[in-house]
Amino acid sequence: MTPTLLLVAHGSRDARFPATAGRVRDAVAATLPGVGVRLAYLDLNAPLVGDALDEIAGDCVVVPLLFAAGYHQKIDLPAIIAEHDRPGRVVIRSEVIGTFPLANALAERLCEAGLGEPACRRAGIILSAVGSSDPAADRHVRRRAIELSTLLNRPVEVVFATKLGPREHQLRSAVRRLRAAGADRIAMSPYFLSAGLLTERVEAALDVHAPGALVAGPLGAHRDIIDAVCHHYWTAASTRTAFAQDAPTQESVSAATFVARA
Repeated sequence: MTPTLLLVAHGSRDARFPATAGRVRDAVAATLPGVGVRLAYLDLNAPLVGDALDEIAGDCVVVPLLFAAGYHQKIDLPAIIAEHDRPGRVVIRSEVIGTFPLANALAERLCEAGLGEPACRRAGIILSAVGSSDPAADRHVRRRAIELSTLLNRPVEVVFATKLGPREHQLRSAVRRLRAAGADRIAMSPYFLSAGLLTERVEAALDVHAPGALVAGPLGAHRDIIDAVCHHYWTAASTRTAFAQDAPTQESVSAATFVARA
């Protein structure tokens, strides 16, 4: 049988997060007919990853709805998968969705919020992300900021929601650098799946230090997020001969489609 796709999200006390993750799951399921698509969480929401793995009988591809490979991807999730290992079943963990090209999605969310309007012609951008204790994960976010800056030909600064510092020093410094670079307005691009407590924390600080800033929506179920999930699913599934032998027909979405679009 075709392996089940288990989407793994972080989880949040904010009800908007599971609602958004559910929309992503539904969009992926619609894009991958014939593939069982499940959703689980690392914390705070149900079902938890371990419980979901216990309910899946056959082989499974785990696709993390995470934007950088930090602690959850490198330590937490592998430990959960190992703990719920079952003889005769293969569980493959894919790369995080943030390894897929997402600068266009970030740009589109900014344009939806009004970045293309004349009043925003000289706007500078703050890319907000969670922040990690893993330096490599934070470096990934900075690379994404460079991609976004190149795409839009605008200055982009990175701010981490968990590292704003005393009196939001990190955000104040980012705003100051953008204005020094010629920006007469500030726009924020959330590198988040969903709105929630962390995005609100950055937005509240931004309202203090850059009143009237333009704020884009989170990535949510943007088509590039769905493509990222499908790409990682097929890439992971194709590494196992048993999976490849049971791949869906051309009526479904093929791995090559997503590799080409990447």
